[in-house]
Amino acid sequence: MTDGSDGTESTDDVAGSPGYTEPEPSDSLRTFGAVVQALREHVGLSREEFAALVRFSKHTVASIELGRRMPDPAFVERGEDALGNTGALRKASPYLTRKPGLAAWFRMWAQLEQVAISLYTYECRVLPGLLQTRAYAQAVSFSVPPLPNEEELDQRITARLLRQNLLSTRRKPPCAFSFIVEQAVLERHTGGEEVTRELFDHLLDVTERHWNVEFQIMPLRQPTHAGLDGPMQLLESPEHRWFGYSEGQESGQFISTPKAISLLHQRYAKMRSQALTPEDSRGLLKRMRGAL
Repeated sequence: MTDGSDGTESTDDVAGSPGYTEPEPSDSLRTFGAVVQALREHVGLSREEFAALVRFSKHTVASIELGRRMPDPAFVERGEDALGNTGALRKASPYLTRKPGLAAWFRMWAQLEQVAISLYTYECRVLPGLLQTRAYAQAVSFSVPPLPNEEELDQRITARLLRQNLLSTRRKPPCAFSFIVEQAVLERHTGGEEVTRELFDHLLDVTERHWNVEFQIMPLRQPTHAGLDGPMQLLESPEHRWFGYSEGQESGQFISTPKAISLLHQRYAKMRSQALTPEDSRGLLKRMRGAL
């Protein structure tokens, strides 16, 4: 893995620790940051002096200059005043974009997915993106504030659906997928009955056509549950190295230390034994589909 800031080798683990890899910034953010730094150095200001003038922290200024953070409008205006009113920041700021579609902390994991030979996923909140329909993905996007505009929604859903090419058995070698999903996620009927009916049909079709996909439902009543700490993913690279990933509110954790990976494997193995078998899960899906 490489760090998005300087391209050096990293042994990253979790956010906020020496093992965390910062997401790769977009080209526009990186360019804007370089312009800010060049203008600041041209007028002879240190990063700390410039931070005081724009009334943002030194850390925030550093993040913007390295292309890791989208600048606030106030930063742009105060930065112009502090850097000679060249107009460069005002003219450049409307064109700033993060990389479209995927959440920033997920991009590195998405790169690993492209070459993975095994991918295990446990979800207790929402159906994994690799199994979603367009209508379900749209319903999920509209459920969680802030509401996206039309362009953001299209980018988000398109990126999500494109990832589903990973399920193809034509990959060499094909990736072996294991999904464990809480029954409550399916019983929620996100988007309404029509969306749910289409979703169930899609899940039945995917599990029937893709011999490399194993889908298990964790039943509503399961007194002993190894996944109570929340959703997680495990991934095996072509070099047979394992990585982990977990996601929360506005954050994500990329995990690579052997001890942490071992713990996630233990939990996932336990959940596989606690969930319904793939055959029983298909049977439950069919019953749920028939009840709609």
